[in-house]
Amino acid sequence: MVRFLDRTTPPHILTLVLITGLSALSMSIFLPSLTAMTDYFQTDYAIMQIALSGYLAATAILQVFIGPISDRYGRRVMVLGSIAIFVVATLGAMLATTIEVFLFFRILQAAVATSMALGRAIVRDIVPQDEAASMIGYVTMGMAIVPMVGPMIGGGLEQAFGWQATFLFLAMAGLATLSLVFVDLGETVQGEGTSFRDQFKTYPELLSSPRFWGYVLCSAFASGGFFALLGGTSFVADSIFGLSPLWSGIALGTPAIGYAFGNFLSGRFSVRYGINRMAIVGSLVLIFGMGSSLLLTLSGVSHPLAFFGFCVFLGTGNGIVLPNVMAGSISVRPHLAGTASGLGGAIMIGGGAALSQLAGAVLTVETGTLPLQIIMFATSILSLLSVLFVIWREKRLT
Repeated sequence: MVRFLDRTTPPHILTLVLITGLSALSMSIFLPSLTAMTDYFQTDYAIMQIALSGYLAATAILQVFIGPISDRYGRRVMVLGSIAIFVVATLGAMLATTIEVFLFFRILQAAVATSMALGRAIVRDIVPQDEAASMIGYVTMGMAIVPMVGPMIGGGLEQAFGWQATFLFLAMAGLATLSLVFVDLGETVQGEGTSFRDQFKTYPELLSSPRFWGYVLCSAFASGGFFALLGGTSFVADSIFGLSPLWSGIALGTPAIGYAFGNFLSGRFSVRYGINRMAIVGSLVLIFGMGSSLLLTLSGVSHPLAFFGFCVFLGTGNGIVLPNVMAGSISVRPHLAGTASGLGGAIMIGGGAALSQLAGAVLTVETGTLPLQIIMFATSILSLLSVLFVIWREKRLT
């Protein structure tokens, strides 16, 4: 029986939604302020871009290690510790006066990604397997909703009070979540789990599987377009289209609308048509959306709707592709599902970090949106080729 604010019973679902949502909020809320922050710290946009790419890289590293650590030392202490570090790092970033100090604390904020990863693990701890998928869907709802409203909140705060207000809001959200976790989340892990040594021993079996690589690269390329968009949105919205921070935040929320719709389509049709077919459909949606946007720009059309409007297809394609190829990657070696999930997530987010940094480096006012659109279109094609490789490989094995 679940009793809210009683850590002697399993945690309330609201608590799990908030700890996963906090990580997503930290990733996206400050993006409309990147240009203003570049001016404040008197640096280049490409350097300021490390605030996103460095954060993603740190998140990718955590994906590999956090599972075994929490198996050994418990979920509760890891979640409490990570959120506490996040709050301190957020205040440090808010008070920073140099870009070096800011980036140090910003990357330290990635500790909160621990909560995102452990939210799903806690679900597996407290409910039977046949209920876990449904509950995980509710828990990760925060990761679908927050990217829609987070940048809008951040853009509004930056426009009204300056970029520091965004980080003050993040710190307050972190403190509130920390208090909730303290009173509602007890220890859920049973046993000692998998050790680092045992986990690392399984890596060669996974990394030598072509099908695993096909699925993981499909997820990396599909999400890569979105991460590239995150890296370039602030510059595109402010310096190219002249949008206010509030409208920049609204524009950044458009892929999340598509992502929610794509998730619905996956839930509705994946069982009927299979994960490979759904991954193909999702990749084709990506290619259509990003290709159309690119063609409009090449034909001389330069308008925020022509750019951000087609980003709905970016979100929809990701919403279809990612659940299916992630399911595929952990099914290649079912007995290594946990390791595959952590390793696949690290590769996907690590690739996203590189692409977000690339997007920030190649964009200029003179080039307009074209370099970013080329990156997003190219990753869409590579996503399709990756899943086609999986299908080709499966046919060879039959």
